[in-house]
Amino acid sequence: MHKSKLAGFVVDCRTDNLQSAAEFWAAALGMQTQPLPGQEGEKYIQLLDPSDRLHIEVQSVEHSSRVHLDIETDDIEAEVKRLEALGARQISSVNTWCVMEAPTGQRFCVVRPESEAFAAQAKQWD
Repeated sequence: MHKSKLAGFVVDCRTDNLQSAAEFWAAALGMQTQPLPGQEGEKYIQLLDPSDRLHIEVQSVEHSSRVHLDIETDDIEAEVKRLEALGARQISSVNTWCVMEAPTGQRFCVVRPESEAFAAQAKQWD
């Protein structure tokens, strides 16, 4: 059986000034910003969770501003099928992740494990 957990969330911002948006959210949430390397840094700025439990980013987007959740899993295909059985639908595949929509309309992503916390928790599941 595959394993999944809440990875964190992404604050989608329709903005021309990603740095300013990230600074607002960092201050609002009591976090520091961390630029991401390469081309990722043009679209995303990470917020550092002091408890190191959640992966949080501020993202520049073309659609309306919103917040979306990320679910990390060790088997994206199996997790997508599980969520579809619960009523979600797949919207698109982007790079290594899948964008989905809940039956209630919220968008979320199913992503590969990114955190050490996931690896530690997965060991407990075994």
